[in-house]
Formats: sequence, C-alpha cells, structure tokens
Amino acid sequence: MSDGTTRPVGVGIIGAGVISEVYCKNLSSAFETTKLIGIADMLPERAKARADEFGIEALTVDELLAHPDIELVVNLTIPAAHGEIGMRALAAGKSVYNEKPLAINLEDGQAMLEVAREKGLFVGSAPDTFLGGGLQTVRKLLDEGLIGEPVAFNAAMMNHGMEHWHPDPFFFFQPGAGPLFDVGVYYVTALVSLLGPFANVSAHARASFPERTITNGPKNGEKIPVTTPTHIVSTVETESGVLGTLSASFDVYETDHASLTIYGTTGTLRLPDPNTFGGPIQYLKGGETEWQDMEVTMPNTENSRGIGAADLARAMREGGVARASGDLGLHVLEIMHAVLDSAEKGQRVSIESTVERPAALEAPVKA
Repeated sequence: MSDGTTRPVGVGIIGAGVISEVYCKNLSSAFETTKLIGIADMLPERAKARADEFGIEALTVDELLAHPDIELVVNLTIPAAHGEIGMRALAAGKSVYNEKPLAINLEDGQAMLEVAREKGLFVGSAPDTFLGGGLQTVRKLLDEGLIGEPVAFNAAMMNHGMEHWHPDPFFFFQPGAGPLFDVGVYYVTALVSLLGPFANVSAHARASFPERTITNGPKNGEKIPVTTPTHIVSTVETESGVLGTLSASFDVYETDHASLTIYGTTGTLRLPDPNTFGGPIQYLKGGETEWQDMEVTMPNTENSRGIGAADLARAMREGGVARASGDLGLHVLEIMHAVLDSAEKGQRVSIESTVERPAALEAPVKA
C-alpha cells in the first residue's frame, strides 16, 4: 500500500465505543499509511480512557475537527450520526471514513460525496472486511476462472437478534439498523466487490415481533419497540446478469447463520462469513460431489478493521481510488434502501447508482 517513505496520514477517531479499540490498535500500529493522533467522544471520560490506553490525545469533537495534524476523521458514531459528523468533518477540511453504513439515508450520503468532490477530499465507508485475506482469496479464485462464469449466488444472514446478549440493543431494531443495515451490509458489500454493481432488486419484508425484551445486563427486562423490518428476503440481479437471493433476519432460530455461496458455470465456492477477515473457503468442482477446502493465500486474515481507512489514506497520499470508497458505500446504501422500498411497494426497484468493482488488494498491509 505504500513504499514506506510517504508521510503517514494523521487520523482522528470520533466515537470511543467498543469498536474503537480495534480501530485504535490497528490505525496506530498495523498500517504504515496512518498515524493515530487523537480520539473524541460525547462522553469525555470514555475518550480519555481510550486515549490513555493507546497514548494518544483525548479531544472534544470541535478540538479534533480543528486539529492541524488530523487529515482523516474515522467516524465511529452511531449510524444516525454518520451523515452529520461526516459533513462536519468535510466542512472542516478533513477527509472522512465512516463506519457502516455510509449514512442512514441516501441524501446524506450523496451530499457527503458532492462536498468531498468540491473540496478535493476523500470519503470512505466500512465495511472493509472484503479486503481481508478470505474474501480477497475468493476474488483471486474468481478472477482466475476457477468456477467459470458466475451465474448465481445465495446470501443469508439468519439469527434471532441480539437482545439476549447485547447490553443496550435498542438501536438494532430501529431504522438505519435492522438485520440488513447492521449485518446484511457485509454481505452486500462483499458481493459488489466480487461480482460488481447491482442492477435491481425485488423483496418482501416484515417485523415478526412488534417488540423485543432485553434478557441480559443492566437493562434486563426492558422492552424495545421494533420500528424497522427484521425479516427480509429478496432477489437480486447484478449489472453483469448474475441472479441471486439475499436474506437477512433477526427473527429466526438458526446456528449456521452465515451463508454466502457463489455458483459458476464450472463449479461453486462457499465463502467465509463476510463479517470476518479470514476463511474458511470451500470449492466444489462441477460434476463432483466432494467439497475441497481451499487455502487462504492472501494476507490480512486477522481482525484488520480499519484496513479500509488505511487504504483511503494511501489514496490520499499517492492518488488513485480508495477501495472502501464513498462511491461503494453509497451504492451499497442504495441497494439496501431499494430492498426495503421494494418490499414496501410490492414491486421491483432499479438501482440508479453504479460503481467500479474495487481493485484487488494484492500486497500485505503491514507496518
């Protein structure tokens, strides 16, 4: 990603929640393109605790956005704040990398990209798990023609939600989250990175349970109103003509909850969970009955969250296109909205945006 002589990009993180730990770890030590400078949170004590842990500055949001050494803001706030914080970062002259999704609504996502273009800044968006060794190995196998021409896929994220284990699961059942926006986004992003942009979707959706009961932690027994669909099934056509099914649910009891399979003219690939960075990968050759375990040959198989931001930092210094780009994030966001719109309207919905399939990541991303 870098020749080792380019000055790293100064990074500031907004949002010191649970996910910030691995971001701080990786952006401060795992990637040569980033230098972590500071962190901010609406709770100052939380920012200070994380800053002390990693030897960085604890800042207010205003201080972080005004910091002269911070060029890239990594936005780890709740989804409802992604658009607002992203726009504030751009207004302050900083590039921004948002945790998933890029924004809750398309208008905020589009506005961020427009402002960035006007100012010559960069926008990126998680998820970046498609840059991990597992899915990059799949990308290599597809590009080499192992299963011939892709013709179909099946993607299913199925479980019974997180009210039984998460200490504060309220937002998972509100607009901007739900199984599609919160977890299905990994599946959609992986598929676009492997098969190219989507052309249209048709869907059905429901909320099977009007409320959820928290069964653990300090809020044990509290009720959560469900205000977004929590069981979604859809059919998809990519621009290249691949047909597939995409399902996402918080309403079913399922143990093998991660399923992603691509079918080709000469074989089939079972992909790893797209919310992870490693394997396993399995291959079924056409006409045979025994699945083969495939070696993960590409790097970054551990928890490499932040690799998308590090690649965006590389693009900021060297030019070119970030792989986990704002354009990719916007296309994925439109797909997810189209799925819900199709279910509500009872008709097929076309995807207006398009995006280039992100370039393969061939080199290790190391310090």
